[in-house]
Amino acid sequence: MKRVGAIDCGTNSIRLLVADLDPATGAFEDLHRTMEIVRLGQDVDRTGRLAPEALERTFAACRRYERVMADLGVESVRFMATSASRDADNREDFVRGVRDILGVDPEVITGGQEAEFSFTGATKELTGRDDLARPYLVVDIGGGSTELVLGADTVQAARSVDIGCVRMTERHLVQDGKVTDPPAPEQIAAIKADIEAALDLAGQTVPLDRARTLIGLAGSVTTVAAIALGLEKYDSAAIHHARIPLATVREITTRLLTSTHAERAAIPCMHPGRVDVIASGALILLTLMERTGAEEVLVSEHDILDGIAWHAALDDEQPDTPEADA
Repeated sequence: MKRVGAIDCGTNSIRLLVADLDPATGAFEDLHRTMEIVRLGQDVDRTGRLAPEALERTFAACRRYERVMADLGVESVRFMATSASRDADNREDFVRGVRDILGVDPEVITGGQEAEFSFTGATKELTGRDDLARPYLVVDIGGGSTELVLGADTVQAARSVDIGCVRMTERHLVQDGKVTDPPAPEQIAAIKADIEAALDLAGQTVPLDRARTLIGLAGSVTTVAAIALGLEKYDSAAIHHARIPLATVREITTRLLTSTHAERAAIPCMHPGRVDVIASGALILLTLMERTGAEEVLVSEHDILDGIAWHAALDDEQPDTPEADA
């Protein structure tokens, strides 16, 4: 077994996983898993740059993660950065800061690599299950982008598109520096149009109609699942592999889109960092389900972070990933 640290730095959150893994046997023991909302992608869609305060929030989280990994005796670390840092003109400031704190170069991965890691993390444990039809469509709804990956044992097609809960919120719901509460019908229609256009683009690479099981990843999906399950507080074990029907997703999305900030914040399982962006994330999930005809979404707590950990266990060998457009 090898003790590895995996860090996934996205547009909205930064997450750490410390695990013992054995690539030869597939053994996996989860030792420590945590997440912080740092909103690295704050205003990137508008300015094209990472804001100084967003960088400092992210670096502060990195310092805390470094102490955790040192205490647990991590042998190998991989740090993956996704949509916001791909898009930013000053991403070298981000790379330099992470290197100084953690002693590793962050890998600013492509959309194709992001898709591959998400697929590995979400599906590795599903081997042998005969209750899930294949191929799977793994959808990872992030803050700045959404990855769609079709495959069975291996990836068949992948595409990353620039729709995410933070990007859609900042693009369409922010006026005079504040999020509209609740959004107006024309604002919702504008988000929906962007999502539909992105799915049209994704469909050129990924045959969405071939999917037989939809697997949903990341905070927007897991939060919708937590609401659907009526959880008083976030419970990863209850959420992992929950199956949420389309009708329930539609009902929750409508509720979120017609709620005020205070009403969303009062939902018991709602993370404070998702209050302003969850409605956009839920709408992405709903629109995708309607487009693919999925009757339910299988929610996975194992995602790109777990995929990063598996690759970290392979002596830091660079994975051979499929090409996909970012």
